[in-house]
Amino acid sequence: MPKAAKKPTRSKLVKKLDVVFSQWVRLSNADHRGFCRCVTCGKEGHWKTGGIQAGHFISRKHFSTRYDERNVKPQCVGCNIFRSGEAYLFSLYLGNKLSKELYELSQQITKFTNIELEEMISDYSNRLKKLS
Repeated sequence: MPKAAKKPTRSKLVKKLDVVFSQWVRLSNADHRGFCRCVTCGKEGHWKTGGIQAGHFISRKHFSTRYDERNVKPQCVGCNIFRSGEAYLFSLYLGNKLSKELYELSQQITKFTNIELEEMISDYSNRLKKLS
């Protein structure tokens, strides 16, 4: 009797969603050449190979905003990692109203079920295919 396929763990689903969501954020913000611009310093880079990442205004530790498209924008490695996300400049990009809204949303506790994570993986995978 064949073994039943193991269901992916929650942490593996989160990692997979992080990858797909990051790719979607970068590609959906890219121009016809595949280049995006860092929202905090303006540096341009190719969405896949140009040192552009999916930067979060509110930290990824807050699941209520982790996959909120308004909270995640293209950022260069310098701004996102070496300058800790440039939160002030990011907030200027977003504007006061949205920055406040995202902050308030981040204070809510959210826990996605494995099924919800799988659905989001499927959704963003499909969106990626449409952009490619």
